[in-house]
Amino acid sequence: MNKPAHEPDATDRGERIAKWLARAGVASRRDAEQMIEAGRIALNGRKVTHPATFVTETDVVAVDGKPADSPERSRLWCYHKPVGRVTTHKDPQNRPTVFEAMPEEMPRVISIGRLDINSEGLLLLTNDGGLARRLELPSNGWLRRYRVRVFGVVDESRLRALAKGSEFDGVRYGPIEAGLDSVKGDNSWLTVSLREGKNREIRKVMMGLNLHVSRLIRLSYGPFSLGELPAGALEEVPAKMMRAVLPRDTEAASPKRKPAPRS
Repeated sequence: MNKPAHEPDATDRGERIAKWLARAGVASRRDAEQMIEAGRIALNGRKVTHPATFVTETDVVAVDGKPADSPERSRLWCYHKPVGRVTTHKDPQNRPTVFEAMPEEMPRVISIGRLDINSEGLLLLTNDGGLARRLELPSNGWLRRYRVRVFGVVDESRLRALAKGSEFDGVRYGPIEAGLDSVKGDNSWLTVSLREGKNREIRKVMMGLNLHVSRLIRLSYGPFSLGELPAGALEEVPAKMMRAVLPRDTEAASPKRKPAPRS
């Protein structure tokens, strides 16, 4: 089988271009591969046609004709997402996005997981697409904790039963820990925790219990918590904390080492 046009030989080949793009914060690896298929990526002035293309420190990568910045060390931020912003870079309905609210000096970042437009609270952001993908993996087993306001009559026995898993409208959901905190009239506050969440899972599961979610706030994601961070505020996670709490295989604990120069 012929090698891709840009693939160097032997041990000095560098890093796969999709991973390079992910670390540079351009896109996740999967999205980067789709960008390659669409002909949007060039290496040293030549269009990349195969994901098994490698990049070294002397190469120039371009995205849509514009040079991409080389990956810097992996960085992570805690952001208090307010209601009314979508977690996407471009919205077909032209709604305000999370990323439009970032300060000008911020590098390009992507989110780790999502919060829908009506949800608020902790959203993790990173400049490393590979890191984002790894931290979203269910195998990390990171607990995600929420404060949830619901309208309706809460059956505490049905809440407790969610810990064994549940099924609503033909969709099977994993274990959810849910407890009743307070009741005021027809409104109740719950604390809800899960380790693997499907799209809008909490809202759909509560609807299955005849409860309407009127407010949903993410309090924590794994070892990271919202704390007293005000709505709309952003706080970078110190590198020391990243080294202490992130899985060792995330490669996010320290600045990236550059490949050795070619001899």
